[in-house]
Amino acid sequence: MGAVEWVTEEETYDCTLSEETQKIAKDELREDKNTRDQALAQIKNWIKLNPRIENSRLDGRFLLRFLRCKKFNVPMTQEAVERYLLLRQVYHPAFNNLDITENTMEELLALGYLFAVPGRDVKGRRVIVARPGVFDPYKYTNADMCKIHAITYESLMEDEESQVRGFVHFADGAGVSFPHLTLFTPKEAVRIVKNGERTVPMRHKEVHAINVHPSLKFALDFGMSLISEKIRSRVKIYTSLEDAKNNKMDTSMLPKEYGGTMPMKEMIDLWRKELLEIRPTLLSHDKMKVHQEMYPEKAREGAVSALKQGLNCASSETGDPTIHGISGSFRKLEVD
Repeated sequence: MGAVEWVTEEETYDCTLSEETQKIAKDELREDKNTRDQALAQIKNWIKLNPRIENSRLDGRFLLRFLRCKKFNVPMTQEAVERYLLLRQVYHPAFNNLDITENTMEELLALGYLFAVPGRDVKGRRVIVARPGVFDPYKYTNADMCKIHAITYESLMEDEESQVRGFVHFADGAGVSFPHLTLFTPKEAVRIVKNGERTVPMRHKEVHAINVHPSLKFALDFGMSLISEKIRSRVKIYTSLEDAKNNKMDTSMLPKEYGGTMPMKEMIDLWRKELLEIRPTLLSHDKMKVHQEMYPEKAREGAVSALKQGLNCASSETGDPTIHGISGSFRKLEVD
């Protein structure tokens, strides 16, 4: 067998973070040059020697999204990387061929179903707008929904400033009705929410929602019960846009239709340009693969919940990151 041609090869990482963001990274994530260089070297060696990983990106920008999300805890980062690679493969309709030029993806973007607004808020964070009510549950599928989310989040995670500063979410529930809830079974909803929080390496700083219909309160309560207390404490739900403004929510970054200054269509057109620029990178991710047969059946079913079974873990005493497993041991990996 020849040498693996990795999706992206190793490189000497040069930090592109602004000085202000580097300070935030140090204070909140324990990141400095020494910690970063050591952790990147350990993760790269672990990937190259892990028999379950067939191919992955090895560049710093990709690996740092996981390290930053796990505050440079190397064993937890290794767990997160492997979860992510397996999840991509198990849920391949949602994670593969992330092509914004597909007709359905173009339609959902033009509708303003999900997009990131240009610029950053006062804390340097990107703001993501979701309008689930414009999603036609009779025309589009749950795979379409997952895919447009994957395109959006994967694109945003490429930016290192955002990896550190995190994201703000704004959702308008107007138009959401019971048929939307039938797109996913309760079990699928649990897996999506829990894998979304544990496996997608994004720092969710604030979540704001307006126009949630009272008849859907049971679904909202169910969803809130699935997320961690940390994220739950960052969720604010308002009856209307006026209610949000009265409660001092900053609407300046939102589309003009929600109290900002730039019309939504202009924002969507700018976001489309960003997506087209990042498109080749997202499509290259289809080369990332794990040897799926080396995972327990329960993990392959899609819950990514049994990685800890049958792994050849490194000794917790030596903590050697070059051994074929995780330094120390896998902690709780249950998702179901």
